[in-house]
Amino acid sequence: MEIQNVVASGDLHGAIDLENVAERLFRTMYEPEQFPGLVYRMTKPYAVFLVFASGKIVCTGTKTETDVNLAVENLLDTLELNGLISFHKPPYPNEEGFTELLNETPLLQT
Repeated sequence: MEIQNVVASGDLHGAIDLENVAERLFRTMYEPEQFPGLVYRMTKPYAVFLVFASGKIVCTGTKTETDVNLAVENLLDTLELNGLISFHKPPYPNEEGFTELLNETPLLQT
């Protein structure tokens, strides 16, 4: 058996202005009349995110937990560097990073 797709969900613990994200980042799709989340396609590592205004995310398209962690860190860095996220509380209370978020929500593998 070979893992071909890992799906993970989590919370960045911040508010995200999806319209601003759609205007400022490449490889996004946001049609609020049809779906309340923004689709963001990352190239390295390859991942597709559903990003919601509440800070909740779904990451799919990766093949390993390591790639999920790297993709989420890249997403968070991109949002922070561009001033696109307002934190309610620190995103990661420990050095484990997204691993804590993964522990909150089980991975689905297909």
